[in-house]
Amino acid sequence: MFPAGWFVAAVWAAVFPFITAPESHRLWGACACVGYLCAAVAALSARPCGRAVSVGCAFGGAVVVPLVLLFLTGAAQSEVGVVERSGLLTLHQATPYLADPRSVAEVTPYLPGMAVFGLPRAVLGDSGPPSALLGDARLWCAAAFLGCLWAACRASRLPVGGPSASDDGGPSRLAVGAFVASPVVALPLCVSGVDLPLTGLLFLGLVYAARHRPVAAGLALAAACSLKWTAWPAIAVAVSLLAHRGGSREALRGAAVAVGGTVLLVLPSALLAPGPLVQQVFAFPTGRGPWETPAASPLPGRLLADLGPAGWYTAVGLLLAGGLVVAASLLLRPPSGLVPAADRLAVGLCVAFLLAPAGRFGYLALPAGLAVLARLSAGPRRAESPRGRVVRGAQFPRPLPVPAAWSVWSAR
Repeated sequence: MFPAGWFVAAVWAAVFPFITAPESHRLWGACACVGYLCAAVAALSARPCGRAVSVGCAFGGAVVVPLVLLFLTGAAQSEVGVVERSGLLTLHQATPYLADPRSVAEVTPYLPGMAVFGLPRAVLGDSGPPSALLGDARLWCAAAFLGCLWAACRASRLPVGGPSASDDGGPSRLAVGAFVASPVVALPLCVSGVDLPLTGLLFLGLVYAARHRPVAAGLALAAACSLKWTAWPAIAVAVSLLAHRGGSREALRGAAVAVGGTVLLVLPSALLAPGPLVQQVFAFPTGRGPWETPAASPLPGRLLADLGPAGWYTAVGLLLAGGLVVAASLLLRPPSGLVPAADRLAVGLCVAFLLAPAGRFGYLALPAGLAVLARLSAGPRRAESPRGRVVRGAQFPRPLPVPAAWSVWSAR
């Protein structure tokens, strides 16, 4: 399945220059298509290094080349400029929100933590090529994501540099490389990057929860929840996992650190600019603010919201109902390990993104990435009981979600 996975990715990337409007997406699609085709050809080789060469081709074509070209041309999604402006505003007024935005371009739809990735631009400015490169928010978003993957591997006691999977079922270097080179990661890494830190921190929090480290899990989740409020359901999933595996004391400690850390990180901006925060972070993304959100993919929630106020309330009602179903599943059948916890969170996020009054298809990369990362991390490891007792012969058999399954196929 290795060559087939890269070929499917090449076909998918080839569509971008023809159907997408943003220049950054078209450029990425053209570069990534060539890289994936070269990867598919290299994977056909019977030599032992064939798969390594194929992953290198995919990484070079889908990440390195388009990222360099986008840096040189300055092309990026509007989110990059929003994050960098947030860092500048935070440096000057301690809050990333303008009091009276005059257009949608001046709206900051993120929680205050996202401004951290814009601080390098605020400090370095844009006086020359080195400053322009080091100040780009995409660079720091990618660094945070990769750092979270590294920390998750260490927390799981898995090798990060070995040529093959470890005896305990850890991910191989090729598997991780294939995942990073896949469209699920490569596209957002090159054009925007804002969802990568969120994905990495949520995954790291679940890994820590599965390893009986409630304080570390709470800190990772607090950092994630200070970036976007869509991360908040992860606290419930992690607490359910901690309660199932370590008991109520671990669950309470994790919940206290996660909630308390989130409050500490968000509270200053909430006190300094409560109105702009509510309008820009909560009302704007749901289509209830004074500005029209550009997130307008034809998802079910958006189609219902376009029918008028009754449709909007119907979408919100269905969204709340879906959230209640997922919450009930956490109480009735709590996740027993990393993979089921990631699956539960992925399902909840998919329900939220599909039924939200405003959204875009790209949001679904977050739950897909979580599901794939969990499987790469867990591998064929033996399952554990809630108190850590090994159940011999048990594994975590979970079918891979579409559209991200191909990245794990190609890593095999």
